[in-house]
Amino acid sequence: MTNVRFWPWLAMAPLALVSLLWSPWLAAAFALLFLWGLRDFSQRRHAVLRNYPLLGHLRFLLEYMRPEMRQYFLEDDEDKHPFSRNQRALVYQRAKRQNDKRGFGTLKDLYSGESSWLCHSAVPRHADPSTFRIEMGGPDCRQPYSLSVFNISAMSFGSLSKNAILALNGGAKRGGFAHDTGEGSISPHHRAPGGDLIWEIGSGYFGCRDAEGRFSPERFKEQAASAQVKMIEIKLSQGAKPGHGGVLPAAKVSEEIAATRGVPMGQDCISPASHSEFSTPKELLQFIARLRELSGGKPVGFKLCIGHPTEFFGIAKAMLETGITPDFIVVDGAEGGTGAAPAEFADHVGMPLRDGLRLVHNTLFAIGLRQRIKVGASGKIVSSFDLLRVLALGADWGNSARGFMFALGCLQSLSCHTDECPTGVATQDPVRQRALVVPDKATRVANFHNQTVAALAELVGAAGLTHPSQVRPGHLMTRDGDGRAVSFARSIDTLPAGCLATVDARADALPEPFRSCWGEARADRFAAAS
Repeated sequence: MTNVRFWPWLAMAPLALVSLLWSPWLAAAFALLFLWGLRDFSQRRHAVLRNYPLLGHLRFLLEYMRPEMRQYFLEDDEDKHPFSRNQRALVYQRAKRQNDKRGFGTLKDLYSGESSWLCHSAVPRHADPSTFRIEMGGPDCRQPYSLSVFNISAMSFGSLSKNAILALNGGAKRGGFAHDTGEGSISPHHRAPGGDLIWEIGSGYFGCRDAEGRFSPERFKEQAASAQVKMIEIKLSQGAKPGHGGVLPAAKVSEEIAATRGVPMGQDCISPASHSEFSTPKELLQFIARLRELSGGKPVGFKLCIGHPTEFFGIAKAMLETGITPDFIVVDGAEGGTGAAPAEFADHVGMPLRDGLRLVHNTLFAIGLRQRIKVGASGKIVSSFDLLRVLALGADWGNSARGFMFALGCLQSLSCHTDECPTGVATQDPVRQRALVVPDKATRVANFHNQTVAALAELVGAAGLTHPSQVRPGHLMTRDGDGRAVSFARSIDTLPAGCLATVDARADALPEPFRSCWGEARADRFAAAS
């Protein structure tokens, strides 16, 4: 008991006795600290507190404060955890229409392996950002939609607060771009502002399910008929936790969420890991054709984070065999994610965006269907250069989730999964979400979108182009493993057009390991052939 680590605790007893001479309140405080230390010394849960009564609490306090201390005092402006201070500052400035210019040169290391840059032209041109839209809808689509090149990625009501949803959709309405609902379905807060919606349908079929949780054609048709719903997106997987289902505990299923998703109160709301309406690539395409018909001919596609290349090749072969094609495919990168995910899934499952995007673009190009199917990309897109880079890799448009969260006021506190978001964005606590003032944040959402697209127009014009659809890999350069500057066109794989346009086509043009994956792919099963 004479060890020095116990002295601060034991000193509370004589201090309590001595302080009786001056103040009973001070004596009581010292006595309470002594009893608190005695409790620490006696408890069995925390070894630190048993060995360091009272003092051990300093360790827990510093651990609790560590993320904020690192973010505000220690973090470098270019450290990405997961977004750097400069990335966040850029979003805040554009959302508030403040000066987003930088002085005294770049802070980036232009000779690092991650460096990439735009090849500007000696004859730059003027690009009009109001024309930066693409026509969505293939030959089987009867209600095409003009989509902005930059839109809000999928985030559900339930993971985000009602005020966040109201502000996002209000911003989309003001800025003339689209808002993806996430798999939590279309809530009254999506509908109230009147912004364009991309309705995402996940494995739980929220908003279009029957009492047993199965897909309901009648309920789907009723929801899809809304003029606000411009496109329908089937979620196969998401970058945050691909191959993993989800559970919203019964305690968090409010009356509003239950009504929006079509689930009962008092029960866990479960998103299965896989869909029940299809189990093969052919069945997926048939489901797409079915939804397109039920929606009255609106654009229908799917979103996925690439896993087994064989399985995506199987979808490509199914397109060739059936003649059915989606109107669009959204590639979600493994670096994406706004909500809670198991650490192993967030860190080690799924293909990063640039690799997945290139695989999808190349495959569609090789089977001769790239012109018929539009491709979107999502995963850490917050600046116009981020957007330009995915366009160069083959995307037609880009989506951002966390970028628009920053526009709402997100501080990157990394507490999305705790329901204790300090800015009212990712919480269902009515007191916390009150901090998010909807009209103000809706304006910031619209500003962020419009300023980012305007900056994209300046980049496109600097390259001597007039529209994002003209951006090609050769317009960007990067560094190879030896630090040499190389064109994107040389650093990424490309395939000859139509080289896989028949079901029995040989995959000689595919690099390994994808060559063997094409041979194993089947249109009638997702698993690789044995």
